Amino acid sequence: MLRYCLNLLAVVFGSGLIAAGFNLFLIPHRLLSGGVSGLSMLASYFTPLGVSPLYLLFNIPLLIAGWFQLGRRFIVFSIASVAAATWLIEMIPVTPLVSDMLLASVFGGVLVGIGCGISFRVGGSSGGFDILGSIISRHRDFPIGNVLVSLNALVILAAGYLENNWNIALASMASMYVTGRVVDLIHVSHIKVTVFIVTNRTDEMLQHLLGLQRGVTKIKTEGAYSHTEKDMLMTVTTRYELAELKRIIKESDPQAFVNILETVGILGSFRKR
Repeated sequence: MLRYCLNLLAVVFGSGLIAAGFNLFLIPHRLLSGGVSGLSMLASYFTPLGVSPLYLLFNIPLLIAGWFQLGRRFIVFSIASVAAATWLIEMIPVTPLVSDMLLASVFGGVLVGIGCGISFRVGGSSGGFDILGSIISRHRDFPIGNVLVSLNALVILAAGYLENNWNIALASMASMYVTGRVVDLIHVSHIKVTVFIVTNRTDEMLQHLLGLQRGVTKIKTEGAYSHTEKDMLMTVTTRYELAELKRIIKESDPQAFVNILETVGILGSFRKR
């Protein structure tokens, strides 16, 4: 429960960074962030509605889709992120910290990328196209930041056309690119890891590990010094799912010996999630 609460606080903190990136860097220069937030900004520039209600409105259908595709825990954290961001966008005044559009696009992109990355690292997202990107990355083995950049191309084209100012559109593109790179630095779901677990509680551990829908190989081992027989479980997962795997191991057998190795490549069946 404590870890869950800490992760929830991390999501709220990430939402604060996202809101700060919007109101202190991007919105004052009429720049766009990526995905649903970019659509919200674009719509707010041409309608009387503010960014905050539009951001919430556009996120609702994606959160519903994610509930069925991505699991309850992921969406609960995503809902918390969207709710916190919606509130903080209203609370933080729109104040330009820099006068240069390019600086605003870069540092706004960094803040938004860190905020999104934090949400991903604890098992959630910042909503919007992040949810869509997560769904795509589970079926296609792409870095999620690259997926988000690709999805944002349509937002850029719309901005350039409607604003009739390609300087703003290109600066927004730079901001989205920076955001994508920062997200990939923090959240590396496309990287696979091999986990070796030496445990005395094999049955309990397997009961929880198999719930992750990952293959597990059971290997008989013997301690070289103690000559004690134990089981070693081997599984391959993604960095995205590693936090959940560690939690399961700690709850099932706190005394288990765990070795985690980055995997260069995989041949054969591996389910992308």
